[in-house]
Amino acid sequence: MLSTPIRSRQMKPSTFMDETSAIVVLDTSVVINLNATGRAPEILNALPLRIVVTEIVVAELRRDRRSGRQDSELLEALARAGHIRVVAIGDAGPSVFGEFVVGPAGDTLDDGEAATIAFAVEHQIAPVIDERKALRICRERFPLPRPICTVDLFAETAVAVALG
Repeated sequence: MLSTPIRSRQMKPSTFMDETSAIVVLDTSVVINLNATGRAPEILNALPLRIVVTEIVVAELRRDRRSGRQDSELLEALARAGHIRVVAIGDAGPSVFGEFVVGPAGDTLDDGEAATIAFAVEHQIAPVIDERKALRICRERFPLPRPICTVDLFAETAVAVALG
């Protein structure tokens, strides 16, 4: 949980950020993609960002243990090491979350995507999401810093330098 409010600050644009804050919130699929690299700690250390995930994303990964993947344990290790912080949606988040999970199928998202975007809206930070539908809905509904995706993180110059 965050003990202090998140305040975004402007930073110089990098290869993938035009107007993002120094904090981004990751969706479930992004965590899975980071874990799949086998180099998540190095990638996260190289990024000029603080990384958070919502409790709902953590819960999604825990439910996915039945698939045999280790993403929940890997995320917990990243959090213990200080690479990622787990956060809760605040007072304003539930109404935004509800907008994304209730309605016609073409306009709704899964819980992880909805929580990621709700937290981003609440704190005016960039969400990191990969699904096209979620990216479209996010761009249509909210004037956030633009959403980014896993590839943007991997393409960051500092990551390329750190990984060699």
